[in-house]
Amino acid sequence: MKEITLFLCIIMLLWTSCSQRPKQSNLREGDILFQDLNCGELCDAIETVTEGYKGRKFSHCGLVVKQGDSLMILEAIGDKVQLNTLKAFVRRSGDTAEVKNLLLGRLKPSYLKILPNALQFAMSQIGKPYDDAFLIGNGKWYCSELIYEAFNKNGMPIFTLEPMTFKNPMTKDFFPAWINYYDNLKIPIPEKEPGINPGLMSRSDKLDIIPIQKIQ
Repeated sequence: MKEITLFLCIIMLLWTSCSQRPKQSNLREGDILFQDLNCGELCDAIETVTEGYKGRKFSHCGLVVKQGDSLMILEAIGDKVQLNTLKAFVRRSGDTAEVKNLLLGRLKPSYLKILPNALQFAMSQIGKPYDDAFLIGNGKWYCSELIYEAFNKNGMPIFTLEPMTFKNPMTKDFFPAWINYYDNLKIPIPEKEPGINPGLMSRSDKLDIIPIQKIQ
């Protein structure tokens, strides 16, 4: 009888331990994470002019890459293209146990053959400067521009550029934040120049949107 009781206790302990383990991330290398970065007026302006997937708002995106046994985020942020941990990426959006401010996009199966070359190109850009001016083809990268170029260098267009706007859709005037921003850069606002942003990219018909499990 004691042996049966001990056996049942062990089974209950193992069941409890397993049931309390957090869900593991379902991210894969090559996935794109779209993020509501909450960085203030500039992020708000970006999110206002471009609607994301199903009306959601995104101001940043990063590419999931594998480093050893870990998944990390390759992103153009700060002053350069860099690798950061998933934890650091998620922390910026204010997400903790429940993921609310992130969206996971994955290339549809018919496009996966371009993934190795795309990842190789993206990794080769680590250390390149951040594109403060948001201009295509200037040797620098902003977040969605880097991913656009990585996936479009394979002869199979995935994402498309559209004319950028820095104007409030309600007033048709430039956002004051953008006026100050480009005044500091001492260059004209590149209104209607070709570009891409996370919201536009998240709506691509080349992506499947995957429910996100808890990210560790």
